[in-house]
Amino acid sequence: MLSRVADSIYWLNRYIERAENVARFVDVNLQLMLDLPSTVPQQWEPLVMTTGDLSLFKEKYGSSTSENVIQFLSFDREYPNSILSCLQAARENARSVREIISSEMWEQVNDFYLFVKDASPGQPLSGLHEFFNKVKLSSHLFAGVMDATMTHNEGWHFGQVGRFLERADKTSRILDVKYFILLPSVTHVGTTIDEIEWMALLKSASAYEMYRKRGLHRITPHQVAEFLLLEREFPRSVQFCVLQAERSVYMINGTPPGIWTNPLERSLGQLRAELDYITIEEIIQSGLHECLDHFQTRLNDISNKVGETFFALKPIS
Repeated sequence: MLSRVADSIYWLNRYIERAENVARFVDVNLQLMLDLPSTVPQQWEPLVMTTGDLSLFKEKYGSSTSENVIQFLSFDREYPNSILSCLQAARENARSVREIISSEMWEQVNDFYLFVKDASPGQPLSGLHEFFNKVKLSSHLFAGVMDATMTHNEGWHFGQVGRFLERADKTSRILDVKYFILLPSVTHVGTTIDEIEWMALLKSASAYEMYRKRGLHRITPHQVAEFLLLEREFPRSVQFCVLQAERSVYMINGTPPGIWTNPLERSLGQLRAELDYITIEEIIQSGLHECLDHFQTRLNDISNKVGETFFALKPIS
């Protein structure tokens, strides 16, 4: 497969997953504002912190009001990680490989982009909830269409790598923001407000129902962190995503299990092994924020190695 084609399929899936994740935590924050007492100040700045683009937001918008944050994360054409910009980039990547992907995939990406492009940024909160819900459903529909209509060859596996690396990164970021930034005061730890916010975190990862069905009746920080980081069977946990990305990389390279043949496979194997054997007690003891920051750094390094291994132009020796 041409590296240009693999690159486009990888980023097509990564951008759609990014748009879905942005929609998730903005929508959950909207619902959280309705559940929390009026005495608790609304917090929108942590959502921008999740993206790592707070300085850019401050330079362009100044104050972190709900209107400014929603506009920035959802509809800002000049911000490359907004929902609209992500879908525009996904559409352009899909256009460049139309001869490789299925026609159903192209139609879904195109419809998805046009829906967001035509959405009104000034609609009431109830309308925004419906908008974000449709963004999530459209992303799920694209993933289902891709699985059902595209041959599960190298191209499909490149899409899987992009989707799961993006998902792992965003799951770790929203957990980090809740633990390290979001709680208004240490006096709220262990209170109803604290529990509502941890519940909102689970909902932002579509994990609340599965968390309950696992038999975890109490919502505690340790159990939530363990579920979102180390649950091997939940498709949005960091460990599940790393396992799936590693499996697809090995399928692309044809590498037998248990060995590595390039720096990408080695880095993925190291992170997967670390997640296999670490316990939540060890993570908490080391510092949850520090561990999450470590995981994000490792995921960024793996993303860079994907580009170096498969997409970067190499001189002919």
